[in-house]
Amino acid sequence: MSKRTKKVGISGKYGTSTCTFCGKDNVRRTSVGIWSCKSCKKTMAGGAYTVSTPAAAAMRSTLRRLREIADV
Repeated sequence: MSKRTKKVGISGKYGTSTCTFCGKDNVRRTSVGIWSCKSCKKTMAGGAYTVSTPAAAAMRSTLRRLREIADV
């Protein structure tokens, strides 16, 4: 296993993750960066070994903060 993939291990490629839409633990990796939920049939883009990347998490928090400012 290479040094880059040692952190996620084998579960990063073959394990399941939690769906952000339905909340079930049925998200599987289809190919590199493409994730699909088996229960709600949604397909989403993400990282190579994780559904959400750190850059996407930072963008979500920035957008949430800007929406709160716009509502006030």
